[in-house]
Amino acid sequence: MLEISKKTNLLEQNIYKYTLQDVEEPNLYREMFDYESVPKIAFNHRRVPANMPEDIWITDASFRDGQQSMAPYTVKQIVDLYKMMARLGGPYGLIRQSEFFIYTKKDQEAISKCMELGYKFPEITTWIRAQKKDFKMVRDLEIRETGILVSCSDYHIFKKMNMTRRQAVDFYLETIKDAFDAGIVPRCHLEDITRADFYGFVVPFVNEIMELSEEVGIPVKIRACDTMGYGVPYTEVALPRSVAGIIYGLQHYAGVPSEMLEWHGHNDFYKAVANASTAWLYGACSVNCSLLGIGERTGNVPLEAMVFEYASLKGSLDGMDPTVITEIGEYFRNEMGYEIPPMTPFVGENFNVTKAGIHADGLMKDEEIYNIFNTAKLLNKAPGVSVSKTSGLAGIAYWINEHFRLEGKDRVDKNHPLVEILKDWVDEMYADGRTTSLANKEIEDKISELEQWKELVK
Repeated sequence: MLEISKKTNLLEQNIYKYTLQDVEEPNLYREMFDYESVPKIAFNHRRVPANMPEDIWITDASFRDGQQSMAPYTVKQIVDLYKMMARLGGPYGLIRQSEFFIYTKKDQEAISKCMELGYKFPEITTWIRAQKKDFKMVRDLEIRETGILVSCSDYHIFKKMNMTRRQAVDFYLETIKDAFDAGIVPRCHLEDITRADFYGFVVPFVNEIMELSEEVGIPVKIRACDTMGYGVPYTEVALPRSVAGIIYGLQHYAGVPSEMLEWHGHNDFYKAVANASTAWLYGACSVNCSLLGIGERTGNVPLEAMVFEYASLKGSLDGMDPTVITEIGEYFRNEMGYEIPPMTPFVGENFNVTKAGIHADGLMKDEEIYNIFNTAKLLNKAPGVSVSKTSGLAGIAYWINEHFRLEGKDRVDKNHPLVEILKDWVDEMYADGRTTSLANKEIEDKISELEQWKELVK
């Protein structure tokens, strides 16, 4: 039957009502997830339309998922990072929420101190177990929204919870009712959705959630959780691994509005950023991230990555201040002792540093040739070179100019006598068996010995 869709205002086929398939045996999708081999990607050649919402935003899980994979943050560290996230998100609150644990005195103190700041954004939310006493804790802290784990794959329902699908749905709905009774907006975390029977369990279950929400007049958020990183961004991929298919199905067959739909991804197969972008493009307003991507196993979607992805998709940063990303990276490195891999985009020490002489030569002529954008302006981090056996004359000249902030006529070119002397010195060290790049202090000490430098700075 055809009718005018209230969502699209187009003549469309009437939406099919999916019912729960309460199977006796779990559907583990063994054709895709043969545990003894690499998971396979199946294609069904079905496409869903791109449908990016007018407003999209970022939410943060640094103080929840992020803390599960490293030493717990101190109260001061949480407060400091929360302040930086507020500045990064800008005046329009594009980092919309940040979720916290609540079980320890430290967690509760951190929440209280962050709430005392009076920031509208990021809004403080929590993550709790599905227990009544936990809802009371959330309410006592005067927090409006909390995450609840509602695992949705048969791996979890049958193997972990030892339930049938119907039993799991009934248990989850009672838990959601407890949140409503406490006056709290539940955020339902659909754990392991990329291994779940989407139309046999997920859609019917979410339909029941949305019906319950409508009955009590309290909204519900739906977070689609790619718990194991199995989601893929490619078009025409079969469920349950299709990110686009999941977002489309939750909107069109489960009635979840874009503004109540969120994606939470993991990076086990290097697809976290691409999957999060796909979620935006196909209808989710929100993507859930963590600072530096720190999270369970291989980590979550890096928040800093989605700041630049937002700007790429929308054509504007819309008030976000990406220079704070550099501050955050330095804070993790210097205040928290966290070792950031040097080649990490945006925050790694070497992300815009070249060792190649031909690249350095290009940078000297026009940094736009080899720098991804004006990193000095957008990240407060100018491009640089690391002096090694491949730096050449141009690399050494560029290092001198940038390290000593030489401008105009004071800048040296690759034919300057100082550069030539240093090149011979570098070549000699590598000829003697050196394998590592030179530290800045080594070059500084060598330059200070040379008369050519004294002549340069007269």
